[in-house]
Amino acid sequence: MGPSIGLIKLHNIMKINTKKFCTLLPILLVTAFASCSRGQSKGGAVAGSSEDAKTFPDAKPNSYWKKVLSNETYYIMVEKGTEQPFHNPYWDNHEKGIYISAATGKPLFSSDAKFDSGTGWPSFFKPLDPKAIMIVKDYSDGMERDEVVERSTGLHLGHVFDDGPAPTGLRYCLDSYALKFVKTK
Repeated sequence: MGPSIGLIKLHNIMKINTKKFCTLLPILLVTAFASCSRGQSKGGAVAGSSEDAKTFPDAKPNSYWKKVLSNETYYIMVEKGTEQPFHNPYWDNHEKGIYISAATGKPLFSSDAKFDSGTGWPSFFKPLDPKAIMIVKDYSDGMERDEVVERSTGLHLGHVFDDGPAPTGLRYCLDSYALKFVKTK
């Protein structure tokens, strides 16, 4: 008789918890949907994304970038992907010139600030014009990193780390497909 009394008590506890859960479920769902929609602006763009014209003056819909960028460049700049190290156009480029945005053509980095980081991606210790880029927090892949985006569009360029050479101590580790190289004499 003892074990059946315990089962009855367990059954009653479970009924109470089920009632509480059913009562709280709609509240939890409404809260979750409200939180998800906070990132949306009235235009439908997620705040801080490359479609956010309030933050980035030259932002455009992803559908526009899909039409004008190559598949590799779209993956890197819009989808914030990463190309393979040592298998990209500029990791081992030693020519003199300027690296411009693959999306807008704006000058971003100079070969004078490029160095061999051993990582397999083009690395620079400083941008041509610090106002041409913006650093934003990136919490993807279970890490916290400093993402480098083009200031005018919000498009992804790469990441910056504090293990670079003098004089800045920074390593702007960029994706080649976010850049185009313009050779100078």
